[in-house]
Amino acid sequence: MRTTVTLDADVAAAVKRLQRERGVPFKRALNDALRAGLSGPSERVPFGAFDMGLRPGVDLDKALRLAGELEDADLVTRLRARK
Repeated sequence: MRTTVTLDADVAAAVKRLQRERGVPFKRALNDALRAGLSGPSERVPFGAFDMGLRPGVDLDKALRLAGELEDADLVTRLRARK
């Protein structure tokens, strides 16, 4: 079917990018994009999550303290740079 469509500049640029990436004519890139958009969302693949727990020997309090010290040092550096 032939029809005339006015594409927004960003849409035309996106279709042209697809055209270049896939090495296909503009018409095919546009049709593929329309099909993908009209087909609906892809099926979600379920996956499980599980608690891995803490690794033995890792002290989160120490890590948080170190992060705080690094943040403080960065703040001091920025304040000194303003002077």
